[in-house]
Amino acid sequence: MTISMYQASAPRLINSMRNLSAILDKTQAYIDAKKIDPAALLQFRLFPDMLNFTRQVQIASDTAKGVVARLAGVDIPVYEDNETSVAELQARIAKTIAFIEGFTPAQLDGTEEKAIVTKRGDKETHYTGMQFLLGHAIPNVYFHVSIAYAILRHNGVEIGKRDYLGKP
Repeated sequence: MTISMYQASAPRLINSMRNLSAILDKTQAYIDAKKIDPAALLQFRLFPDMLNFTRQVQIASDTAKGVVARLAGVDIPVYEDNETSVAELQARIAKTIAFIEGFTPAQLDGTEEKAIVTKRGDKETHYTGMQFLLGHAIPNVYFHVSIAYAILRHNGVEIGKRDYLGKP
């Protein structure tokens, strides 16, 4: 049995982004109920050398939109990374979901061996499509969504495993 690159990517990424959006709904409700400054959560980090909550959401979004764009051979939309509220993070997630929903199986299936090159500074990393999807992008999205979840949970937002998993 072969894996469908579309089924392994688009629906999984959309699900993760929708779950993150639902978690942000609970975050806003928590902020409103406790009357706390949203920046206290949005700027919170689990450890001084880790990225804050807002960056975790931004990176999850960037990775999700980036993998499908790279596999399909289209330009990756650039978002400004200037979100300062839960509503702005929600809008970013909604844009990411809409972008991913625009892809068809025909655009992603068959990209298992496609050459994918990422650059970070002057360092290039070479992957096949399947390596990039399953070994880098999906774990990266899940990592950043998990850290965002952990930051909120650590700060008392009433979320649980079901919120993270959603309805796959």
